[in-house]
Amino acid sequence: MTFDIVTLFPEMISAVLGTSITGRAAAKGAVTITAHNFRAYTHDRHNRVDDTPYGGGKGMLLTVPPIYECCDTVMKLREGRKIRRIYMSPQGKTFTQEDAKRLSGYDGLLLICGHYEGVDQRVIDLCADEEISIGDYVLTGGEIPACIVCDAVSRLVPGVLADEECFKSETFEDGLFEYPQYTRPEEFMGLRIPEVLTTGHHAKITEWRRGEAEKKTERVRPDLMNR
Repeated sequence: MTFDIVTLFPEMISAVLGTSITGRAAAKGAVTITAHNFRAYTHDRHNRVDDTPYGGGKGMLLTVPPIYECCDTVMKLREGRKIRRIYMSPQGKTFTQEDAKRLSGYDGLLLICGHYEGVDQRVIDLCADEEISIGDYVLTGGEIPACIVCDAVSRLVPGVLADEECFKSETFEDGLFEYPQYTRPEEFMGLRIPEVLTTGHHAKITEWRRGEAEKKTERVRPDLMNR
């Protein structure tokens, strides 16, 4: 699967996605992650990619031409593949695990990162199939959200994780938080692991885990339980 990230700050992408699981997945060819600096597509002699908004207002907007040309180049590079184009925006649909699963069904994602006061609306109209947000807050740019989407989607790609069960039993996979987990030592600072986990009785352990997952979800995110 390919991840093409259109950004002004490619070094942010490599710093996050070039390590750990995503870095190893890219090294072995399970995924391809490429950051494209759209400043390279400007025809302004000063290499400017932003301008003041029509109608007045604070801040600067990213202009259409360099982003459009960058996206167009990437799409031609991925011609014949099923690519989903996404603009990372606080005004988009909130990203969920269901979205990660949906997006993992594509051959690749093209993720557009805004900056400053955002982008000219025509970037969204011409270059994006949807807008995605990672939460109800505003960041300085779309790079961190794009990395989050890449991380969440890439781990669902075959060959990225060592065992498919690694993600099948995780938080949100069945609409619940993941159950509490423990490892050695059995006791620390007066806190012992639950006795049921030492019994080897798999049916009882499964029942306990399900009950704990439901209790934590109800306590922290009752909206998920209602769903």
